[in-house]
Amino acid sequence: MNLLLDTHVALWAITDSPKLPKKAREMIESPKASIWISAATIWEIAIKHGLGRRDMPVSGQDALRYFRESGYRFLSVEPEHAAAVEDLPAHHTDPFDRILVAQAIVEPMRLITHDPMVARYSDTIIEI
Repeated sequence: MNLLLDTHVALWAITDSPKLPKKAREMIESPKASIWISAATIWEIAIKHGLGRRDMPVSGQDALRYFRESGYRFLSVEPEHAAAVEDLPAHHTDPFDRILVAQAIVEPMRLITHDPMVARYSDTIIEI
């Protein structure tokens, strides 16, 4: 199963945070799962860490290294992903979340998120 991780879920996974629910940890560690990180996630981490936001505990460079060391795969933002954002309902205004939803729908992949607003987009999104 192809799992795309929302930014905070990805950070919780690489930092072994207790915020990562057991269900999510089991899905991520399953040998049947391919774990994907969007280029938009790296971009979001880099921007927010650069602004000094406390919810971004690592830099974009460090996150990239940790994701690679964890064996995660990377998903580029393709033109089709960007265009698909236009068709999404206005449940959420965060551009990073919207592109992750569009990527998950277009690919298709299961997006794992902790954000109930993101989960409203599709029944293929897993809210943890």
